[in-house]
Amino acid sequence: MTAAPRRYRSPQQDSARWDDFPVRAGDIVISSPAKSGTTWVQMICALLIFQTPDLPKPLSALSPWLDQTFTPREKVYAQLAEQEHRRFIKTHVPLDGLPLDPRVNYLVVARHPLDRALSLYHQAAGTRAEWLRAFQDYPDAPSSGEREWLLKWCQRDPADGWEQDVAAAELHHPLDAWERRAQPNIRLLHYDDLCTDLAGHMTALAEWLGITVDEAVWPELVRAATFDEMKARAKWLAPDTEILTDPVEFFREGRSGAGREFLTEDDLEAYRKRVAPLAPRPFLDWLHRGLPADGGGAGALG
Repeated sequence: MTAAPRRYRSPQQDSARWDDFPVRAGDIVISSPAKSGTTWVQMICALLIFQTPDLPKPLSALSPWLDQTFTPREKVYAQLAEQEHRRFIKTHVPLDGLPLDPRVNYLVVARHPLDRALSLYHQAAGTRAEWLRAFQDYPDAPSSGEREWLLKWCQRDPADGWEQDVAAAELHHPLDAWERRAQPNIRLLHYDDLCTDLAGHMTALAEWLGITVDEAVWPELVRAATFDEMKARAKWLAPDTEILTDPVEFFREGRSGAGREFLTEDDLEAYRKRVAPLAPRPFLDWLHRGLPADGGGAGALG
C-alpha cells in the first residue's frame, strides 16, 4: 500500500495543492530545495521542449510553482490546463510530499548544502522587506555576515525539532530522491554536474525525457542555458520578480564551492560531524562533491 504524501506547509507553500491536481502523461515535475538549481533546470526543460531560446512567455508563466500559496490554486490549475505544450512544473516539495504518478517524470535537483545556504543568504538580502515579513522564515534581511549565517548549517540548536533542524531538513529532500533513484520516472541531478558538463547533462536529460533535438539548434540551446546568458535575460527568467529588489541579482554568481570559502577548517569539521550520522556515506559523498570526506580541497568553479 502506498503511503499518503507527507504534508509540507509554510507561509510560502502548501504541498496539499498537489493532491487534486490533474496530471497528464509526460508531465515533468522539477523538485528541489530553493536555490539548488531549480530555475536552471526549468530553463533547460524549456529549451528542450520549445527548441529555441526565444521562449513564448516568461519562464515562471511557462513553468509555474504549483504549491506557492500567493497565487490562488484555481488560477494555477487553470493556467496549466490551458497549456498545450509538454508541461514542466516547479515545486520545492520533496517527493514524499507529492502524490507520485508513474506517468509523470520527476526531476530532483541537489546542491552542496553550504553553497545553497550562501545563495539563500544573498537572496534574502535582495528580497523586498515587505515580502520577507510575509515569508516569516526571514523576519528581516540578514544582519549577520556570511560565516554566521552558514554556521546555522553546521551546528544544531538542541531545541530544534526535525522540521527546524537545518541539517536534517536540508538532507531530507535529496536523500528521499536518492533512495528512489532506481525508479524509471525519477532522475536525480547535481548542480555541480551541470556546472562541469552542461551539454552532456542536457543531452542525457533529453534522452531520458524522450525528446529529440534538432542538431542545428543544439549549440544555441546549450549556450542559452549557461549562467551568463540566463543572467542577461534575468527579467524574463527570474522567478517572482515582483519580490526581488533586482532580478539580475537572483543570478548572482552561479558557481560551486563559494559556501566553504567563508568557513574555517574547524567549522567544516563541525559540519561533517553534524551530517555524518544523518545519511548514508555514499549519498553524502555524492552530495558533497566539493568537500571530500577527508576534509581537503575546495569546490570546483562553475
